[in-house]
Amino acid sequence: HVQLVESGGGSVQPGGSLRLSCAASGDTYSRACMAWFRQAPGKEREGVAAIYTADSSTYYADSVKGRFTISRDNAENTIYLLMNSLKPEDSAMYYCAAGRYGGAWHRVATYKYWGQGTQVTVS
Repeated sequence: HVQLVESGGGSVQPGGSLRLSCAASGDTYSRACMAWFRQAPGKEREGVAAIYTADSSTYYADSVKGRFTISRDNAENTIYLLMNSLKPEDSAMYYCAAGRYGGAWHRVATYKYWGQGTQVTVS
């Protein structure tokens, strides 16, 4: 079993920055791939960024490339999402997710464990 606890959301003006954190605990194999997803009202949950804990390879949605950076701190069992140059369209509930290797990083079905979410509002 894996537990995920997000923090760091909030309200920011366009062009501002936020850093989200996701503290993970539990089975290491089940969190080999960790990701951030977001969901705005009335829209589907979409993958934002992912990181594989074995080799730190990273993946990003086209809409956030060059603005967002995913990283990890193995000692703290924490992953981060640094969000720069925020836009109103980045407003959403952001979720941390954990899963095993083998699935497409951007697919919801790849991840078995989810955090409660943290709200990001850009206006």
